[in-house]
Amino acid sequence: MESTAGHARADKLKARLAAMAESEPAGPRVAESPIRLVRAPGRVNLIGEYTDVNEGWVLPAAIDREVWIAFQPWHRPEVELTSLELDQTLSFSFEALTPEHVGARPWIDYIAGTAWAMREAGLPIRGFRGLLTSTIPVGSGLSSSAAVEMAASWALADSQAPRPSPSAMALIAQRAENAYMGVQCGIMDQFASAAGSSGQALLIDCRRNESSLVPIPAELSLVVCDTRAPRDRLDASAYNVRRAECELGARLIGEREPGVRALRDVDVAMFERHRHLLPDNVAQRCEHIVCEDGRVMATVEALRTGDLAALGRLFAASHASLRDLFQVSSKELDILVDIAAGVPGVVASRMTGAGFGGCTVSLVRKGAEDNLVEAVRRDYPARTGLTPLVYVVQAADGAGEMEA
Repeated sequence: MESTAGHARADKLKARLAAMAESEPAGPRVAESPIRLVRAPGRVNLIGEYTDVNEGWVLPAAIDREVWIAFQPWHRPEVELTSLELDQTLSFSFEALTPEHVGARPWIDYIAGTAWAMREAGLPIRGFRGLLTSTIPVGSGLSSSAAVEMAASWALADSQAPRPSPSAMALIAQRAENAYMGVQCGIMDQFASAAGSSGQALLIDCRRNESSLVPIPAELSLVVCDTRAPRDRLDASAYNVRRAECELGARLIGEREPGVRALRDVDVAMFERHRHLLPDNVAQRCEHIVCEDGRVMATVEALRTGDLAALGRLFAASHASLRDLFQVSSKELDILVDIAAGVPGVVASRMTGAGFGGCTVSLVRKGAEDNLVEAVRRDYPARTGLTPLVYVVQAADGAGEMEA
């Protein structure tokens, strides 16, 4: 559903782009077409951290923090885009779309990578000039990059050509991140941004690239707390090391267990039989993944049956596992979860995203959101010296074009 705030943002973007077009000298740059608008949501992962890169299951929800692009197609094989938040205009040519060119233009590379991946997949692309704005905080773990990629996929697409399904488009955008940007992320972020649904979480089978909707109980709100902590340790290498450790574990177990190609194929009993084969750090990573897949399925059942006590236990176990076994939490994330645990009305809380900073997600009874907001704003600065950001969000629809 398109919100009133969304329509207001859309109108401002369209007006600014129209003013830019009117101020230019006459010429063949912009095609004779109306200004168009596309949007793509960020996501918060309820549970299932790092399981996507191990072909397992995840349970994210697209949220009403979004990327918007207002654009006009033009005849030139290039994109020229202005970021309103950065007050910066950058461009790229379709003729120079190779992964070797990454690095010179950080934010525009996500759009260039999407164009490259779409063309590699055989999809027709077109150039455009446009404006980009976002309400997703960058570096918070809410998948601003995936939202940029999904919004760009709509702006770049030839409107006369059939569009791939959301799951297929998510795979194409994931390839942009993996092969073009060099970050070995799984499918979750792009899939959630592409296929989210209002009021629903999305259970994604990351091997089969399939999903099903899981209703979020009406009595619960989602509250995201951003640590605002520096994330210097979270770069492509840190993420990729965790992925490599998991792949090594799956390979070592697979040497003894036919049919194991990823940790998805390993259950708890199998893991315990072969733990001795694994280096200590690899065993810890694998234990988290094997148990986290089980927690995803248990959370789906708890959401469907309204078992709020089970949700609390599952979120707490997931956070402890990410902290102690996968070692991607941080002091600030742990403090936020600790604060939430003492707030009346908070049902469950855990870190979300890749970690090393970023955000927590909490399930909170309706009417108790302010209790958590106030506790975090009061206690977190005293314990960390940092000023947090807190967002009450709701599950939103996936990416698409806004109707006029």
